[in-house]
Amino acid sequence: MIVRTELLEIGYLSGGPEHGPPLLLLHGWPDDPTGWTGVTSALEGAGYRWYAPWLRGFGQTRFRSRDIMRDGSSVAIAQDAFDFADALGIERFGVVGHDWGGRAAYAMAALAPERLAAMAVLAIGYTPRGRYEVPSLDQCRRWWYQWLMTSEAGAMKVASDPLGFARTQWDTWSPPGWYTSADFESAASSFDNPDWVAITLHGYRHRWQPEALDARYALQREGVDARERLGVPTLMIQGGDDRCDPPEESEGQEQWFTGGYQRIVVDGAGHFPAREAPAAVAGAVIAHLAEQGYAQ
Repeated sequence: MIVRTELLEIGYLSGGPEHGPPLLLLHGWPDDPTGWTGVTSALEGAGYRWYAPWLRGFGQTRFRSRDIMRDGSSVAIAQDAFDFADALGIERFGVVGHDWGGRAAYAMAALAPERLAAMAVLAIGYTPRGRYEVPSLDQCRRWWYQWLMTSEAGAMKVASDPLGFARTQWDTWSPPGWYTSADFESAASSFDNPDWVAITLHGYRHRWQPEALDARYALQREGVDARERLGVPTLMIQGGDDRCDPPEESEGQEQWFTGGYQRIVVDGAGHFPAREAPAAVAGAVIAHLAEQGYAQ
């Protein structure tokens, strides 16, 4: 299925009761909407109508013009999500975001908290005001792939073998044996998008060095920078064996959330909790939404 916004043709998957409370499921990098497959049946059973779009640069989603800047920032992805909801006629909704989708969810909560009934974020802690700071040396080591992309030689390496680059992350961000070749091949078909490399490179490079940003999101960037604390009720789901963003990186963040905050650690799960422990993720998300009164 496809919806058209001003900038994009957004492909998406959906399911659940037609008039159930809507949820946006925003995937991470490097992943795609199939990452939610293990949790959607439980969401449907709880009465939710879910929508899982491909992010810009992934899968079926396409830019409508060559002239649109390939901006991979969280603010751009957050605005895409609002535009997607608008195109479907959805005013208020819950949002569940993994990795890049989680960073977009935080930005959405800063920009239009009245539109979010609640949010759940997987695998990624909150960065107040959307500002990136160089982390500890241990975390710098885990983020080697980000530093690689900031060099021109590194960017060329990524462009020369994007699927190999993505698979390296799958192989190292979670305990061994968590996925099958078929799992990766299904997700990797979304990395064949002609803009995947450009969005990937921009999404990481702009964090750490001067990089052009799409001017159309200037007000949104100002809005995120202006709101340090978030008022949307938040559930953070952390993999206990996440080898990219380990549990200690998301500890002690309660101070940034004024609308309620809960954090759970899923023992044994790595960086892809919805794929690795779908029952635990689905149960936690459904309970969180119910606690906020967002249910059938």
